[in-house]
Amino acid sequence: MAKKEETSKPTEKPEGETPAEKEASAEQPETVQESPGSKEIDKDARMWAMICHLAALAGLVVPVVGCIIGPLVVWQIKKEEFPFVDEQGKEAVNFQISILIYGIVAGLLCFACVGIILLPAVVIFDLIFMLIAAVKANNGEHYRYPLTIRFIK
Repeated sequence: MAKKEETSKPTEKPEGETPAEKEASAEQPETVQESPGSKEIDKDARMWAMICHLAALAGLVVPVVGCIIGPLVVWQIKKEEFPFVDEQGKEAVNFQISILIYGIVAGLLCFACVGIILLPAVVIFDLIFMLIAAVKANNGEHYRYPLTIRFIK
C-alpha cells in the first residue's frame, strides 16, 4: 500500500507545482492566437493591402470606373511582391465590381422608385465595408467582403 501512495504522490506533486505553469500555458495560447495575424504578415504587406482597399476611393475622382481601377492598379503592382496583397487585392477588385453592378441595378430601379432608396444604401454599404476591410487588412487579418461575386479567383 505504501507503494500505491508513493505512486500517487508523484502525480499529485506536479499538479501542485503546475498552477504557475498552467497560468503560463494559459497565457501562451492567447498570445499565439493573436500573433499569427500581426506577426505573420509583413508590415509593408499590411500597408499595401490597406491601400488596395482604400484605393477604391478613386471613384470619387473618376466616377464609375475609378473605384475599380484604383484597387486594380495597386493589386497589379504589388501582387508578386506580397501574397497578402494578392489575396486582398482580389477581394477589393471583386467587391468593387460587385458594387458597380449593384449600383447600376439600383440606378435602373430608380424608374420604379425603389432605386431612390437602394442607390444611397449601396453607396453607404460600399463605404462602410471598404473601411472595415482596410482596417482589418492593416491589422493583418484576412478579410472577405459580404455579398461579393467572385469574378477573379
